[in-house]
Amino acid sequence: MKTKKYPFTQNREISWLKFNQRVLEEAADSSTALLERLKFLAIFTSNLDEFFMVRAGSLMDMSLVDDTQVDAKSGMSPGEQLQAIFDESARLYKMRDNITHNLTHTLREVQIEPMNIKNLNKKQQKFVQKYFETDLSVLLAPQIIDIHHPFPFLINKELYIFFSIIEDGKTKYGIVPIPSYIPRVIYLNEDKTEYILAEYVILEYLEKMFPKSRIPFKTIIRVTRNADINLNSADIEDDEDYRSYMKTILKKRSRLQPIRLEVYKQIDDAALDYLCKQLHLKKKQVFISRRTPLDLSYIFPLIDALPAPLRSALSYKPFVPQTDRRLNPEAPLIPQVLDHDVLLCYPYQDIDLFISLLAEASSSKDVLSISITIYRLAKNSKVVKYLCRAAENGISVTVLMELRARFDEQNNIQAAERLEESCVSVFYGFEDYKVHSKLMLITLKSKGRLRTITQIGTGNYNEKTSRQYTDFSLITADPVIGQDATEFFKNMNIANLHGDYARLIASPNSLKASVMTHLDEQIRLAREGKPARAWFKMNSITDLDLIAKLAEASQAGVQIRMIVRGITCILPGLEGYTDHIEIHSIVGRFLEHGRLYIFGTGSDTQVYISSADFMTRNTERRVEIGVPILDPALKKELLDYFETEFEDNIKGRKLLPSGLYAHVDNGSEELINSQEVFIEKAEKMKYVPQKPEARKPFLRRLFSHAHRKHASDSKE
Repeated sequence: MKTKKYPFTQNREISWLKFNQRVLEEAADSSTALLERLKFLAIFTSNLDEFFMVRAGSLMDMSLVDDTQVDAKSGMSPGEQLQAIFDESARLYKMRDNITHNLTHTLREVQIEPMNIKNLNKKQQKFVQKYFETDLSVLLAPQIIDIHHPFPFLINKELYIFFSIIEDGKTKYGIVPIPSYIPRVIYLNEDKTEYILAEYVILEYLEKMFPKSRIPFKTIIRVTRNADINLNSADIEDDEDYRSYMKTILKKRSRLQPIRLEVYKQIDDAALDYLCKQLHLKKKQVFISRRTPLDLSYIFPLIDALPAPLRSALSYKPFVPQTDRRLNPEAPLIPQVLDHDVLLCYPYQDIDLFISLLAEASSSKDVLSISITIYRLAKNSKVVKYLCRAAENGISVTVLMELRARFDEQNNIQAAERLEESCVSVFYGFEDYKVHSKLMLITLKSKGRLRTITQIGTGNYNEKTSRQYTDFSLITADPVIGQDATEFFKNMNIANLHGDYARLIASPNSLKASVMTHLDEQIRLAREGKPARAWFKMNSITDLDLIAKLAEASQAGVQIRMIVRGITCILPGLEGYTDHIEIHSIVGRFLEHGRLYIFGTGSDTQVYISSADFMTRNTERRVEIGVPILDPALKKELLDYFETEFEDNIKGRKLLPSGLYAHVDNGSEELINSQEVFIEKAEKMKYVPQKPEARKPFLRRLFSHAHRKHASDSKE
């Protein structure tokens, strides 16, 4: 390990694993609803899968090409980073097993019974055995590995039974793929509260498929493959379009090199050596899960199948996203947003308000054009539906579609094809720059003149995730922002990534420079003895230039507060470096996803929302957009939002100089769960329809009041 560039930074991969440990700790938190704890266990596992496929896979590639490269934040080579990942992951596997054991015990206390073969009663054993013989065995294709039947290709993240077998005095190995189309969960009672996993049943009755042989060893295995594909436009044929090229690339992903092997419960040394040889893995890349199923994706449908009263009692209290008092959903939305800015905070406010605006625009005779950048979409997306409708209604619709949104590529390809079928003009991102911005521009005629409505957000146009992720969405008719958005789309059409804008800040050209300039201004104020602050909320921070500038600001006396959900490569509170930096993180019911940049104090405070984290990929290698919040009331709402989250002492954690997390102690005896605070606030701030009397025009109400008074006087 070599000396790192700065003493106040840490490795991004280890930082991410510590974040994912936070997710795992939610599964252990007894104050969280029981079924939600199960979900956190599954989310932790899914997160770890993707981490190995992408980050560990990329490091493995780097280590094979040049293992002398040094990570500037930790001084570690790719090989050293991988070893740290493997060591930390082994610890997390043990932690997950302990939590699984405790969760299983708690589930049984509420009559939800995850079964294994040993605790089945005779009736259940008989049922399971018959189910294996009649429903499962016919779908299985066991293979004995020999000279005529070589070791098979193992599909990424699929489950397999792996075993040794003795036939005619010879020991061989065998494998049984567990098809992804068979039901994972076998229910043992009518209420579906007793169940056993299909792989456990197949493992138990494996011998029935080889009645004349002896099986001394058997287990369940699962391989994770590298999914980090590097795209090179030089590989695209002259007559091949980009979308077709992406389809080809996606087929390659499933066949990339294994990066991890998971084993259930146990494996003997000879079998382990054999698998490592066949998969070209080292033993440090093998992880044994002694209590936890290797694939936890079954948990979500399992919960959905439980009896409704039980599911309700053991889950979060239902929450329905609300309307916003600045928007009357019963009236046309376009005139309202032309009149005043609107800020939606998902999931507390409903994305359907935005969808309704788009739907209204798609059928409006006044709308001339709609332009939008798309990174991720829901399946059967309403956004796509209304963009298609707009084009079919003669509105000019332009979509900048990013096909390289990792693991959503196929969905985006299908959406692009559907849009083109409706005569939408679709073009794609750039070779070296992903388009990650969330920007929509509606151009229309209003009262004889051209007007614009611009929407800028921190999250994707995805109806499903907007109910799970916290994000901000500004809708504004500000003409300067509208002109900026118009210029932005013109620049994207001609592949100009270096446009300058009056109010929007955009990467790769101006966003990072703008943040640095704002920080320099706060440094100047602090050095002059004036109040200075810089507050940020984001998902990750890895950009060394920004990290160095934050440390400089800290040393100048600028108050720096950050809410960073995940990767945090800057270590706060280090004497002489980051004394004035305090970093919190929140893991709770909703995934914290919104980005806020706040500079200055008092009336000089400037607030931005942005699609960009402080990661080099966002600030230098992606197209991102940030926008200032100009409405004083909306600006105050965001300042209050940040302060509430920073005071969260239930789900909030404080990052220590060591890189570990501790509970937030804000000096108050009041317990604050910021997400619950926002749920309550959304209910109070929702639009409430006026009573019919209140809707009457003023003169009509006045006349009605006078008439009633006259009638009353007459009676007297």
